[in-house]
Amino acid sequence: MSKSLSPGRTFGFLLSDVARTLRTVVDHEARAIGMTRAQWSVLARLQRAEGLKQTDLAADSEIAPITLARIIDRLDAAGLVERRPDPEDRRANRLYLTAAAGPVLDRLAVIGEGVMQSALEGLQAADLDDMIIRLQRVHSNLKTHQKTRDSARRLA
Repeated sequence: MSKSLSPGRTFGFLLSDVARTLRTVVDHEARAIGMTRAQWSVLARLQRAEGLKQTDLAADSEIAPITLARIIDRLDAAGLVERRPDPEDRRANRLYLTAAAGPVLDRLAVIGEGVMQSALEGLQAADLDDMIIRLQRVHSNLKTHQKTRDSARRLA
């Protein structure tokens, strides 16, 4: 016996499917230039916030620290990222892009724009603006739910 899903659950499943499909497409595109989606993500985050501590990047990216260390090792070996000692904490490293990362990030930006252009084909700018606002609201609601749940667990 099949039950139809509520609009909210339909939205949730569709959002999950879209995110998974986007990750699959990006994985394929990244592999075509010898990268992984995780490496692409790390480079893009560093481009936005160079000088992050490795531990902060792991937390922000929701990547296990040991997994991030391996990704950074590969990016370092490829000459795209360098670790520098944190002047305030001898145990920590800060991460910086090298000059060689610039052309790679430029290429990734073109690929990313192409993927999103394909994904958003047929949508008007106003549609996209509206979806962004609504998804930001969903994201905020989920963050609030998460904080409430975490607070309740600490009190239990």
